[in-house]
Amino acid sequence: MSLPTEKELLLAACHIGHPKNKWHPKMAPYLYGVRKGIHIFDLTQTRAHLEHVVEQMKKLQAEGKIILFASTKQQSIPLIEEIGETLHQPTVTKKWIPGLLTNWTTMKRRIKYFLELKESFRSGEIEKYTKKEQTMLRKKMAKLEMALGGVSGMTRVPDALFVIDALRDRVAVLEANVLKIPVYGICDSNVDPLLFREFIPANDDAVKSIGLVLATVRDALGSPSKERVPEQREGRESVIGVKS
Repeated sequence: MSLPTEKELLLAACHIGHPKNKWHPKMAPYLYGVRKGIHIFDLTQTRAHLEHVVEQMKKLQAEGKIILFASTKQQSIPLIEEIGETLHQPTVTKKWIPGLLTNWTTMKRRIKYFLELKESFRSGEIEKYTKKEQTMLRKKMAKLEMALGGVSGMTRVPDALFVIDALRDRVAVLEANVLKIPVYGICDSNVDPLLFREFIPANDDAVKSIGLVLATVRDALGSPSKERVPEQREGRESVIGVKS
């Protein structure tokens, strides 16, 4: 497994946390210090934790376990969709439906209905309905696609959850915790690390940081690609301009 060096982590802005007045005290052991009022991660620990998380997830993937990759953070969506497609794992990128895990019996029925509706359009069976009914069903299918498309192949609750931002997608994390599903992912300086089974202390906002972490996971669990870090579009590239 090829891990990024500490220099690569630095160049990807993985070291930049949140302002020190917006931190979670339990993240103190993973921080190197403060620069211009911003917490800075200890990249030696970031790299070690990344290796540990990847090793555990690699084992899950090899055993055929279901790993649900979830992030509704805009800059991470294409990256999550890519890793889901590469690893043949379910994803949630548009909206987390409350009860997706804790009310799986109901959600499973909704997924079944969605797949049947999708098949009716593919097979032409939908033609038996009136134009008005077809329009209504098409709109319904579009909504279901947005909500359930990424998990339509999931036959049971996942064996693990991987998240990018545990605060933004806290409902997903809480549902996993309720069911004792292990949670992995990035833990920024403002997040409680106890929410995770294993975590990567790093910047969860910058595209380069997210991309480097996900590329490392993807390359270790599936087929490697030539590009490790996607082109930077948004994020905390420098300490100046960090989001509040």
